[in-house]
Amino acid sequence: MPRKNLKLITGTGDDRPIYVAGSFNDWRVAEETHRLEPGKLPGHWKIALDIPDEMVHVEYKYTRGGWEGVELGQHGENAHNHRRRTAKRWSLPDRVVEWASTGLQYKEKFLPRIEIINEAFEIPQLIRTRRVAALLPHDYYETDRRYPVLYLQDGQNLYDDYAPYGSWGVDKQLAAMSERGVGDIIIVAIDHANDQRVSEFTPSFRNKLGVGEGKKYCGFLAKTLKPYVDQNFRTLPESKHTGIGGSSLGGLVSVLAGIHFPDVYERLMIFSPAFWVAPELTEELVHLAQHFNGKVYLYGGEAESNTMVPNMMRFLNEIQRMSQKNLLEFRTEIDPHGQHNEARWGKEFPRAVEWLF
Repeated sequence: MPRKNLKLITGTGDDRPIYVAGSFNDWRVAEETHRLEPGKLPGHWKIALDIPDEMVHVEYKYTRGGWEGVELGQHGENAHNHRRRTAKRWSLPDRVVEWASTGLQYKEKFLPRIEIINEAFEIPQLIRTRRVAALLPHDYYETDRRYPVLYLQDGQNLYDDYAPYGSWGVDKQLAAMSERGVGDIIIVAIDHANDQRVSEFTPSFRNKLGVGEGKKYCGFLAKTLKPYVDQNFRTLPESKHTGIGGSSLGGLVSVLAGIHFPDVYERLMIFSPAFWVAPELTEELVHLAQHFNGKVYLYGGEAESNTMVPNMMRFLNEIQRMSQKNLLEFRTEIDPHGQHNEARWGKEFPRAVEWLF
């Protein structure tokens, strides 16, 4: 088993530990056995790796803890994996300029209380089950207040530091917001369906990914899950206090929820929506434009794809053109360097929550 030495050079303004995760450890993050040691100079780090004999090349990334602290490109974009061949000398150091979640300060006492509502919440509309969690304000059980509710898709990626594709860090964002006296809200995190995620998050008509089950999934959220949440938690159940959101396909299905249930949601948080899946959605937008009365926060990055921002602006223009009344309020944020990743969506989360609620 060959031993290879990795060297890293990065900035000195972040005191979080640095780990490496890659093909040599099945991409497990924050393992103590893969934690780098400080070098002799400030900002220099090193680690000795034992590489399995059968590996002829490796891929890896550096993190400052979980995936929410993964390395980024120099403009804050998603960084490519490092690649090295085991037969070559590893003499040149890697360099990292930016890290995800750098500078997010919070106090643990303000972290939300995370309660698993059910590991297998029944979805009668789809004959399936799903893990659903609630992130409650840190002082929820110390007051008798009622709170607005935001239903977010892809719950696996919202607050788990060790999520395979990274985390929004919603719990830490909420803690930082709470310390500033804002962000008093209940987040309901609904896990996605893994292999059936695409089906559940796409429209129930033929689209570029087939015929989806989005209408049934939206029915579950509005007709089954929301009544349960309102009955078991101190919520403000009115539509003006109820939001839904997500990213990518999760953003798309949140738009569908607004279309199908405009009387349930008046707050939409739409990040990097996958509008390319269903260009035919225009006809459905007539319903949203005519019946939805609320606020829509729309975010996208120009570095995500060549079509992300144009599709978003087309959606925005169509909605505004079709709207018969001045019922819609939009805020659109475009990041010239923003890429398609959880770290960037987590960074946008507090701005969206403050504006929507």
